[in-house]
Order: sequence, then structure tokens, then C-alpha cells
Amino acid sequence: MNRKRITSVFSMSVLSLSLSGQLFAAEAGFSDLSGVAEQSKINSLKSEGLVKGVSASSFKPQSVLTNAQGIQLIAGGLQLSLAAVTFEAGKVPTANDLFPAVDDDAWYAEAFLNAHFNDLDIPKSIDPSAPMTKETYTHYLMQAAEKVGNLPLINIKPQPIADEDEISIQYQGSIQRALSRGIVQLDSDGEFDPKAEITRAEAAVMLYDTIEFLRNQPERPAPIPENLDSSEQPAE
Repeated sequence: MNRKRITSVFSMSVLSLSLSGQLFAAEAGFSDLSGVAEQSKINSLKSEGLVKGVSASSFKPQSVLTNAQGIQLIAGGLQLSLAAVTFEAGKVPTANDLFPAVDDDAWYAEAFLNAHFNDLDIPKSIDPSAPMTKETYTHYLMQAAEKVGNLPLINIKPQPIADEDEISIQYQGSIQRALSRGIVQLDSDGEFDPKAEITRAEAAVMLYDTIEFLRNQPERPAPIPENLDSSEQPAE
């Protein structure tokens, strides 16, 4: 599988969202969010067409997020696409080519493709039906946000995490950046609970907060595509 060049594109419709000012009435959203903290954020995402429920009116907020649902939520919410990807010979690999457990006809197949080619490091062996952990979702969400928002590298002072020894090494940086950006918070004991299975409601709220964070960032030019000669570089 070859890629000629890949660029990142972040849809202006996402950057221009003012979700905090568009919290729609509950009757316009999901009907099963009563008692759910920050239900207005989830309904606002629905109103913007950035999340879908298990049906038009049901979100099942306390259900555990599966890997398929998590990838779909991130890819759909941050509008990841193949619009800026060019493939040699013009052939787009299928989701099953990249992830053997993903059926090309599955409702989430396109999301896996979009996530992969926007640099989310999803393992080839992923099981779409398995529960997604909090640390995994946080890692993928930060990778997607940094890609589409063209976020600069930042030096941060790592925040003490009481259960840091339970965090997978490859996810530590993403979690620290998510903490620094206010996307996630530690509990009252200073723990992150990385191996906990994240719920659909928790994941949706994190997505909302990520979009709000990106919307409030200064606009930056897209990065220069890979393998682009200096003579081809766009004018400032």
C-alpha cells in the first residue's frame, strides 16, 4: 500500500461551530439523556449532525463505547476524510485491507479508513466490537484533533496522575496534552482510570470539548504535504 502524499484538512464548518451558543432544547435531541450530566452538549452535537444515536431518538448514554463506535464518533465529529489524500495508481485501499476484522460493508468501515489516513495509529488487529478504554479514546481523539487542527507542538509540565503506572506508555503524552487542554480531568483522587471502559456519554462530551477547544484556536495554515518540492510550496 502506497501513499503519494497526505495533507490535513479541517473543515471550516467545524472550526466555525459555536456549539456553546447553540444548545438546542431537549425535545430536539435524544430522549434518553434525562439525568445525564452535560446532556446539552450531546444534544448540541446531534443538532449539528456530528453524532448519531442507536436510533433517531435514543443515544444510550451509559452503554460502553465499542471500538467501532469510538472511531466513528471521532471521524464523524472531527470530519476526517480522504479529501486531501492522493494514492498511487488512484486505488484506495479498503478498510478490510487495513484491518482484517473490519468488514468493508460495515457501517463504520469508512470511519476506519478516514481515521487511518489521518494518522490515527489504530492497530491492524483491532476488534471493532471490543470495548474502548478511556486511555485509548483519549489518545485517538488527541491525534485527530492535532491533525485536523494543525496544532503546534507544546511543552507542558506533566501533571501528576495518581494511577500513572496503569497508563500504557504510548498513551501518556496524549493524556497529558488532553489534561493540559482541558479535554479530560482527573477524579477527586487525582486518578485518570485509564483502563476503564468509556461510556458513550463520556466520549461524546470529550468530543464536544475538543471541538470547542479547536474552535477557539487561532487559524493556522495547513502543513506542507509530504514529498512536496520547495518549488511547489504554496505562497505565503
